[in-house]
Parts: sequence; structure tokens; C-alpha cells
Amino acid sequence: MDSLQERIAGEITLSETPGGTMKKWRELFGISQVELAKYLKISTSTISDYEGNRRSSPGVGVIKRLINALFVIDEQKGGEVIKNLQKFSKDESGSFYFIHDFTAPISGIDFARMIDAKIVANPNYLDSMKLFGYTLIDSLRVILEISPTEYPRLFGTTNERAFIFDQVSTGRSPMVVVRVAPIKPKLVVIQNLDVVDKLAIKISQIEHIPLLTTRLNAEELKLRLNNI
Repeated sequence: MDSLQERIAGEITLSETPGGTMKKWRELFGISQVELAKYLKISTSTISDYEGNRRSSPGVGVIKRLINALFVIDEQKGGEVIKNLQKFSKDESGSFYFIHDFTAPISGIDFARMIDAKIVANPNYLDSMKLFGYTLIDSLRVILEISPTEYPRLFGTTNERAFIFDQVSTGRSPMVVVRVAPIKPKLVVIQNLDVVDKLAIKISQIEHIPLLTTRLNAEELKLRLNNI
């Protein structure tokens, strides 16, 4: 196994719900249970039982076969997921941002409910959206200090995530950063802002990115989200 495969294997092994974590990675790779079962030459019900934690925790051999299958199937499709995972290879969070990946994906609408969010723009995308994590960002420091080469670090392992911006005065600057960046989050949350700048709302509409606000502070957000 290479370092990325080892990291995925470690996350599954150490998870309190290994089946749910297996499901997360399968969905992150965009591979169906049918595709995976066909490659592994097992039934879809077996995969479903593992992912539903209805079987005993998978052993090292099962986890290794699963990860190898995900990588081979992705490579057969062009290897885009592997390339993105390697590009978003997770470093330690900087002092001005905090990264958390969920053990299982949640919908955008459930995410919004969990953080008591007000939906400012693009509510129709939330139900069909799956989020695999979030990044909590000190808006001013990221705008002033982060270089273009460091920007991908904000995504952890995937761009299927929410960006939560703190230290925001109008909401314009974070959305301008999102607008010009080559990689986009799936959802943006702005903390402690009653009135969002009109240009920020316009950018979110152009980029088809839901824009939310919340009154929860950083510690309350982590308390609610870090157990997912």
C-alpha cells in the first residue's frame, strides 16, 4: 500500500463504525455497491452488511481488498479521484484553519440544521448535496496570509466539504476568494453576520454554492460537528 492507501486503511481500522467509514470512502470515490461487488466477486448484500455494521468488524485482509478495489476501479475510470485525493493530501491544520472529515457523509440540509443556519442563497442544492467534512477558517488571516500553493490544504482530503468563515465583516471577501479560486467548496457558511453583502450573494448564485449564516461560535460548531 502507498501512503494514501495506508491512511484510508488506518481511518477504517480505528473508526468506531468501520462499516460507515468504508461506505464514506466508497461514496467519495463515486463507486456503487454493484460496481464494488462485481470487482470483488461478492454479493452486494455482503457489502451492505459491512457498511451497515451488521457484520463483525472487517479484518486487515478485507480492508486491503476494499481499498485496492477502490483504487483500481478509479484508475479504470481515469484516476480523477486518486489525483484529487493526492492533491488534497491532508497536512496538519494551520493556526488559522481547522479541518475535520466526517466518518460518514451528511446532506447539506442536515448540515444546515445541525448548525442552526439561515440559508441566504441557493437552498435548492442542499437536499441533493453530500458533505464529507468542513473547514473552519479565520477569514482575515487566510485572505492576508495564505498563498495560492497553500490553498488546496484547506480541503483536507476532498472538496466535497463546507467552508465556515469566521472574522467576517460583510461576507464579500471570502466569496471573492471562492470566486477566483480554481477549487470550490460545496457550501459556504459565514459566522455572526446579520446582513450579507449583495456581491457575496451574487457570487454564490453564479457559482451555484449555497451560502448560509450561523450565530454559533467556533467551539459550538466543533462540538456539534466533530462527532459526525
